[in-house]
Amino acid sequence: MAWLSVTLETDCAHAEALADALMEGGALSATIEDAAAGTAEEKPQFGEPGSITTPGWDRSRIAALFDPDADVAGCVAAAAAAAGLPAAPAWTTEEVAEQNWVQLTQSQFEPIRISDRLWIVPSWHEAPAPDAINLILDPGMAFGTGSHPTTRLCLEWLERTVQPGQDLLDYGCGSGILAIAGAKLGAAPVTGVDIDPQAVVAAEANAERNEVSARFLDSTAPLAGQFDLVVANILANPLKALAPAICGHVRPGGQLALSGILEEQAEELIALYAPWLPLAVADSREGWVCLAGRKPGERAC
Repeated sequence: MAWLSVTLETDCAHAEALADALMEGGALSATIEDAAAGTAEEKPQFGEPGSITTPGWDRSRIAALFDPDADVAGCVAAAAAAAGLPAAPAWTTEEVAEQNWVQLTQSQFEPIRISDRLWIVPSWHEAPAPDAINLILDPGMAFGTGSHPTTRLCLEWLERTVQPGQDLLDYGCGSGILAIAGAKLGAAPVTGVDIDPQAVVAAEANAERNEVSARFLDSTAPLAGQFDLVVANILANPLKALAPAICGHVRPGGQLALSGILEEQAEELIALYAPWLPLAVADSREGWVCLAGRKPGERAC
């Protein structure tokens, strides 16, 4: 059985309402993306403090999936009216063959080798190196499956840095991958915090699957104390806004690693963090960097 994929464009103000109306009118699914994706006009959207706060894109592309015998023209017209558009936008259709969607999705995610010692393995795969430290992690709602250069940079830093018994804070934990890796490398206790409650739920589930002990909080919960190790893989703008808070959680003599930073942003971040903690480029990959440093002073006994 084939399906119909219908693609249309609208503005930011109507995109969400139009997608919802298409679903109510019979679409099996509807997704919204940047109509300029892949071009110089592409605009990233991030739900982090200090970054873009207006949701959506100037021009949004909606892709909706329909049964092959659906009245697409009628549905699009009705959805446009329901969304408050003066007229139905132009749309195109493409036939989509029946596929095993679960199998297709899973085939796109293979085990990721971070090092001989550390691997990320989706739950449906056998571990390529059973004697290694294997992080069992599936793609999901929360950011962080190990495929992005910034996540790899932080994992490599953790592998080089973690000593058994050091306490660890994963600031902006997403899926919990860095907290879980830290725990498997010997850090304890381990804490993760994120602004997204869904990320906290995902991180808790991933920690349970990996049989590690870690505490995860959303950003509305009080986070007190200082840590031997703090890692924050977010983005440059929130890292700027959160600098006093992040550095405040690094105890004297403790270490900090930051990523989500482009190479051209490194000097600005190093200068901004200098009043609290000296940072330097620890590593780089594909235009991204990991900054790391140690907070002056010695840990109190």
